[in-house]
Amino acid sequence: MAAKIVVLPESLSSKIAAGEVVERPASILKELLENALDAGATDITVELEKGGRGSIKVIDNGEGIESAEVPLAFERFATSKIYQFDDIYKVRSYGFRGEALPSIGAISRVEMVTRKESSLSGTRAIVEAGRLESITDTGCPVGTSVWVNHIFDPVPVRKKFLKTEATEQVYCMDVITRTAISHPEVRIRVVVHGREILNVPAAGDISERVSLVLGKDFIDHMLPVKGARGSMTIEGLASKPDFSRSSAKQLYYFVNKRFIRDYLLNHAVMTAYRRLIEAKKYPAAILFIDLPPGDVDVNVHPAKMEVRFRNPREIYDIVAETLVHALANIAPVSSGAKGRTMPEGYGERVREALKRYTVTSGSGKLFFNKTVTDYPKPGPAKEQIREKEQSQISPEEIRVEQETAGKGLKFTDLEYIGQFAGTYLVFSSSDGLTLVDQHAAHERVLFDKLKMETALRGEKIMSQRLLIPEVASLSPGEFAIITESMKILEDMGIEVEPFGEKTVILKSVPAMLSHVEPKELFFEILEELSNAERPLGLEERQEKIFALLACKGAVKANQKLSEAEVMRLCRDLDATQFSSTCPHGRPVYISFNLRDIERMFKRK
Repeated sequence: MAAKIVVLPESLSSKIAAGEVVERPASILKELLENALDAGATDITVELEKGGRGSIKVIDNGEGIESAEVPLAFERFATSKIYQFDDIYKVRSYGFRGEALPSIGAISRVEMVTRKESSLSGTRAIVEAGRLESITDTGCPVGTSVWVNHIFDPVPVRKKFLKTEATEQVYCMDVITRTAISHPEVRIRVVVHGREILNVPAAGDISERVSLVLGKDFIDHMLPVKGARGSMTIEGLASKPDFSRSSAKQLYYFVNKRFIRDYLLNHAVMTAYRRLIEAKKYPAAILFIDLPPGDVDVNVHPAKMEVRFRNPREIYDIVAETLVHALANIAPVSSGAKGRTMPEGYGERVREALKRYTVTSGSGKLFFNKTVTDYPKPGPAKEQIREKEQSQISPEEIRVEQETAGKGLKFTDLEYIGQFAGTYLVFSSSDGLTLVDQHAAHERVLFDKLKMETALRGEKIMSQRLLIPEVASLSPGEFAIITESMKILEDMGIEVEPFGEKTVILKSVPAMLSHVEPKELFFEILEELSNAERPLGLEERQEKIFALLACKGAVKANQKLSEAEVMRLCRDLDATQFSSTCPHGRPVYISFNLRDIERMFKRK
């Protein structure tokens, strides 16, 4: 039977709409902070209970709301910023607030207390499950206080998708961190379970604020960047090439002070750092891009975390060129050059980024309808080139087989021939030739040994105390992650203690990694713990750290091994259950079948 078309009741449609804005407690906090900033607040206090799962309270000293307008603030599509359609493209604030408060009210209980400076008394409003329960006069200071509790009670199914208290708190602290960076003129204080965990005073400039929020260690590795093109300006900080991370988490982009995530900007930054940092590493950057409101559409995403630029090519160029010029003095190229030029293949990389930008963003979002066809067409696609090359390969092409553990390869039965390219160990047998990646092999051996010591024997990894303990400054979110993981780190031989509001002191590292820079190791472990897209169990977190420790402790490429060391590695591989791959999934060895080698020489 065909389903009937019906109009959803307001009680249901408001909860569905709320899902577009309120994904988790951090979404609520983001909206409340942006409301406070739009109201001109210079002092904001955030109070969290149960990491934001219990309740969220935001108190600001902004201009407040007129008593008669308070009920309207909880009505859908109510705004003080939009009066006609074209105003959407002129808004310089964080948006027109047409959905935030009513959406929050639809899935929680909200108590708002507000007063304007011109009013003798304030107003208290209580909204529960989308209904205005009461509105009364009350005494209160100038500004607005919004207390949100019973979060997701009206939609319990959404509550089941929330993560642990600690994880939700990390998400909330990330929102606070981004807000604090983008508004150095605003004092921000954070209280969790009645204890103050962050108090950032107003700062004179972005460098001072970043130092207060992300720590002195972070700011010491940064360079100032500044550029302009037409009506666009870019300003901020970018890391020196010797400072890199294993993820893009420390790339912060603000367009007209609004934090965004954007593939095009990521691509431009990575282009500027091309061949300056290791492969699979990312720089850190805090970039403020300012341009006319009409040149950017902020309404392409419900949570306004993505935008669409009218002239993406110009944005790409100004970001890449500004960073290249900033890096020129510390990363010069050939003698006689005045500074570092644009990286090789720049034009092709720009076309690639613009093509993907058009595909992911769409070509017809509102009035931004310029497509990639407006730009010079690229040469033959890489896929076409690859297909052409493959068609020219002779039938006698070497066939490489990756052996598996199930075939029972015994490394100690192989005849060791020597080391190739400083990285691969070459072995022969009656069946053919075997190449072993010495780093991947040693990494697998160490990983299994670490697991055996802790999981099977219940022992802590042997540690070595540092002669001079290292002090590490962290962001609020990072500090929360480390606080939660201290017991795991201790079992790994890493002793960490709190040393202030968001500073820790590193006292010991695993004995097997005494040759590694302690602080570098600590921050890499921190990234492993913070990059998870879902809450990790104890065993998963341990395995992530095991893999990192094994990678750091294993022999490296271009490290000469004696024959005795090679034989020891072979014995260890034979005793390892999963010797075919390293902990990251890369092959440990590859075998060439004798029959295939003979066919290559046309002997068969």
